[in-house]
Amino acid sequence: MDALTLSAKDILPADGVGGALVGRVWRPEHGGPSVVALRAGPGGAAHVIDITGTHRTVSELCETSGPAAALRAAGGEDLGSLDAILANTPPEARDPSRPWLLAPVDLQALKAAGVTFATSMLERVIEERARGDLLAATAIRAEVERLVGDDLRRLKPGSPEAMALKAVLVAQGAWSQYLEVGIGPDAEIFTKAQPLSAVGCGADAGLHPDSQWNNPEPEIALAVASDQRIVGASLANDVNLRDFEGRSALLLGKAKDNNASCALGPFLRLFDGDFTLDTIRRTTVSLEVAGPEGFRLEGTSPLAEISRDPEELVTALMGSTHRYPDGAMLLLGTMFAPTKDRHGPGLGFTHVEGDRVTVASPELGRLVNRMRPCDACEPWTFGAGALMRNLARRGLL
Repeated sequence: MDALTLSAKDILPADGVGGALVGRVWRPEHGGPSVVALRAGPGGAAHVIDITGTHRTVSELCETSGPAAALRAAGGEDLGSLDAILANTPPEARDPSRPWLLAPVDLQALKAAGVTFATSMLERVIEERARGDLLAATAIRAEVERLVGDDLRRLKPGSPEAMALKAVLVAQGAWSQYLEVGIGPDAEIFTKAQPLSAVGCGADAGLHPDSQWNNPEPEIALAVASDQRIVGASLANDVNLRDFEGRSALLLGKAKDNNASCALGPFLRLFDGDFTLDTIRRTTVSLEVAGPEGFRLEGTSPLAEISRDPEELVTALMGSTHRYPDGAMLLLGTMFAPTKDRHGPGLGFTHVEGDRVTVASPELGRLVNRMRPCDACEPWTFGAGALMRNLARRGLL
């Protein structure tokens, strides 16, 4: 398989390093990660500045009263150009003596909201009825759309109109647990992965080797501080195994939380005067899958069509009954559920090893990963305990 080849211009937002961009890189000489800021260097090239001496973790930075201002005020060591660090990031192209890019978050809980767009809600219903059988999905899709329609975007979850539709569907025997969280009063919030387990831009992303029906999920991830402030956003790929979850919703953990199955990045952009939650509400997330055999898949997910406002989802995530002292990243869900046939008529979409997946938005840049089986991706070995020991050895605790 060809290695990913990326440059700064491939992954930065449309305004380059104009925003408050924070990330993480692995520092081999320290045996651990550093928090970095992206800034213009000589000739305007994007440079990576190690600010770990001021902010030991991204979580700690997000807990400050003004994270974007704190990031811009922090001084540190210039690690060189982003181009050089990106070139050293793909595992097979890596010189282990030089820095490489990581996911831009660390101690935050990695959570996700499910069934937040009408289109993906219907696809979850289809998975459930098909019991994870890809071959049965086409006929079931037609049946579900006949029963509930294919445009529920104007229906506010939990509203009297939504409850009336629920009553009709229950009477017809067509109710589903996915419709419950899609149009009912309570949002679905689940654990996507463990803190520090996400992979960053340029890394391999993982598919469980037993899965035969799976897909990328291009999403926005909100950075939420422990006091419920939404302080920034990143791109995410919530890799999903449709066959596992379709067999039983109780297999959600196996469908979602696998080695390298949560990709975040390329950077976390902190909110400031020019980039706010309203910017996120207006953005469109795009997806491109480029297969090794020449297959291409493209799609978009406009945040304007989300069924529950991002602030509503954050309220469902965090509050007096759910606390996250290190903050959280909340993936907002996607309306993109690919059905384009890849391996023959009626067989729909599923990944093959070597797929290059790009999740993008103008304000957040491009998150690029190559798909591989989970057990062929780099194993996750550096957890919270290792981070604390590493920071202590470096005199940062």
